Amino acid sequence: MQAAPVRATAIPSFTTALRAVESLLMSSGQATARRNAWTSVLEDRRRAKDRVEAQRVLDQVQLLDARP
Repeated sequence: MQAAPVRATAIPSFTTALRAVESLLMSSGQATARRNAWTSVLEDRRRAKDRVEAQRVLDQVQLLDARP
């Protein structure tokens, strides 16, 4: 008895499928603009997280300096 043949084609990820649909529905300029906007959103979130962490560290240092 022979084993079933192995499929060599990878199943696309959900993100890849969404990008394919996006490219069909929008012109390439709109798709690029949307991706650039999303990249900016992610970068803004990362900077906000870094600001919160920096403020936390500064607050801890001020507490240590305030001790007699």
